[in-house]
Amino acid sequence: MKWIIMAVLLTLHAQAMTQELYVSSEPASNMPRGSIAVRMGNKVMRMEKSDAWRYRAEPEIRIGLSKKLMLEMKGYIGTAYTGNLQVEGGSLYAKYRFFSVDDIHEHFRMAAFGKISVSGNPAQYLTSYTYYIDHNNGLPPQAHTGHRAHLSGDYDLDGNHSGAELGMIATQLKGKVAVSATVSATELVNNIGSKRPPGQPQRGLNYSLSAGKLMLPKTYTSYRQLNLNIYAELLGTVLGNAQGSYADFAPAVQLIFNSVAKLDIGARFNVWGNVHRMNTQTYLLRIEYNFLNALNQHKK
Repeated sequence: MKWIIMAVLLTLHAQAMTQELYVSSEPASNMPRGSIAVRMGNKVMRMEKSDAWRYRAEPEIRIGLSKKLMLEMKGYIGTAYTGNLQVEGGSLYAKYRFFSVDDIHEHFRMAAFGKISVSGNPAQYLTSYTYYIDHNNGLPPQAHTGHRAHLSGDYDLDGNHSGAELGMIATQLKGKVAVSATVSATELVNNIGSKRPPGQPQRGLNYSLSAGKLMLPKTYTSYRQLNLNIYAELLGTVLGNAQGSYADFAPAVQLIFNSVAKLDIGARFNVWGNVHRMNTQTYLLRIEYNFLNALNQHKK
């Protein structure tokens, strides 16, 4: 009986929420109470000042502390800032759903969130180049590698910079379509071991507009059915002190297996802006597994 009840709940949860499991932003809804999710995100970024591609891994643990409160802990490991593989930093994120109007296959929810991030990356990111020196030893000129330092005019709390973010989310689900809007404020502090340069933005306002649609299955018959969702998101920032603005378009495809495992495939492209950014193309592959009722299974 316990497993039958759980299967029914999983099916209802999948029907109500899969199309709002956004890839580049968060919905106002939370993950199920008592569940634990393990994620591994992989990002590939093309550097603006060179043709090089850089990589970042984002291991992550998410915990549904209650039906209203969830917690996320994430690490950042990669080559993004220096070209060498290193531990870059970590972040702590919490979201509290404070308003909900629910109906069958429809709901409207609002949540508040906060994020604290620390990064050990240098104040400026590095790109490499090759130059040749003739040592006059009868051999062809020898190749050497040099490095240039660049100041990024944007910010990113997912590995690049240290700081804090506070914001609110509103999400509307109706049928197989979910739309969501987010607004937040970010304040930067110095990275570990480096001081923020004068030209680096210190604060900004962020916004996102997201839409998701459940494409498959057409009709639910089992929680084991494959779910296919498609997403389109607009992610923007207005920097403080009139330092500029920028916005990205982020399409994504998502597959959910047995209502517990998830695969995200997405991209993020700059669509407008008037500041120099470290990269304007990012590609994402992320896998996730949910341990449902993990915090409650040993309680009597």
